[in-house]
Amino acid sequence: MVQVPTQQIPGVYHRRIGDIVVTALSDGYLDGSVEVLRNITPADATKMLTDKFLPARRTSVNCYLVHSAGRLALIETGSGDYLLPTAGKLQANLKAAGIDPAAIETVILTHMHPDHSAGLTDPKTGAKLFPNAELVVHENEPKHWQDDGAMSRASERAKKLYFACAREQIAPYHNRTRTYTGSVEVFPGVTSVPLHGHTPGHSGYMIASGKDQLLIWGDITHVPDIQVPRPEVTIEFDTDPHAAVATRRRVFDMVTTDRLLVAGMHLHFPGFVHVVKQGDGYLMLPEPWDQAFGG
Repeated sequence: MVQVPTQQIPGVYHRRIGDIVVTALSDGYLDGSVEVLRNITPADATKMLTDKFLPARRTSVNCYLVHSAGRLALIETGSGDYLLPTAGKLQANLKAAGIDPAAIETVILTHMHPDHSAGLTDPKTGAKLFPNAELVVHENEPKHWQDDGAMSRASERAKKLYFACAREQIAPYHNRTRTYTGSVEVFPGVTSVPLHGHTPGHSGYMIASGKDQLLIWGDITHVPDIQVPRPEVTIEFDTDPHAAVATRRRVFDMVTTDRLLVAGMHLHFPGFVHVVKQGDGYLMLPEPWDQAFGG
């Protein structure tokens, strides 16, 4: 008798950028309500999703390995055990990709929300999940999430999931954390791109090798099927919604003008897309699957 499959194949996908190999790793996904969206009615948001055969606000959570100059970095760490059971799959997919977490020498964060940084540390034991890694993040991120005044003004949910989680997750890395400002090379072939607004230090990363470039844009979109055609739509998780919209429009203009390949933490896995202008908004064009990944 033929055995019926009971689970999906691992969430692992490779893409060459010149001499650099970027590996998309799925941490899973998070389902939620459209009520968290701003500058759009729930009815309009629901219609935009159902028109694309999407039954709900399903948010992919993606992480990216960077194989460069004989070294290995990881951009984002996923959700760990902090959010829904449909996420927190990074460690399983690292294993499926044949990667020992101890081989990762640099962990780079776009920002310190729990779906990005909560996979740094095992909350049950306090042990690092990347024991040999240096943590790299914009200086505004730990500064903001360790600010007791900012924490006191936050909602109870934000105090727990944002401030307390961020503090708990980075504590074991306190003596192996490197912060930066502006646009700097944080790893061979990987340069930071300031994209503040969603959080005070939110940053993207430009990966460049030879003639090839890839912009990993972090949380420029959370619900791409809505925010790409309607970039004015924000989400309640934005620290500064006005700045988030301005940054999103600036990034969209840049990637359309320069015809840049983009990857994002909340684009549908594996998350490699192009963006083009369409009317008053934009259109997202997922890159076709490449079995040989440029080989």
